[in-house]
Amino acid sequence: MPKIIQNRKQCISCSSCAIYSPDNYEMSEKDGMATLKRSKNKNGLYIKKITEAEIEDHKDAALSCPVGIIRIMNDQGKDITDLPI
Repeated sequence: MPKIIQNRKQCISCSSCAIYSPDNYEMSEKDGMATLKRSKNKNGLYIKKITEAEIEDHKDAALSCPVGIIRIMNDQGKDITDLPI
């Protein structure tokens, strides 16, 4: 199953992910940084398993991030963020 990994510690609060994928990302009222909804925090990396059908929704958010902190990984752990769908 693919997964999304967001390195929240490096978020610059530009909100592009929340604009491109509001169902999956939200801006925190506490610190202004983006948070991957329904994810697990593992030492500042927010991780969420997704289905193949959800990849496209996350891809727009990932590619819009100016600091590249959102990555899409396949079942084998390979980064597929920049690959065509």
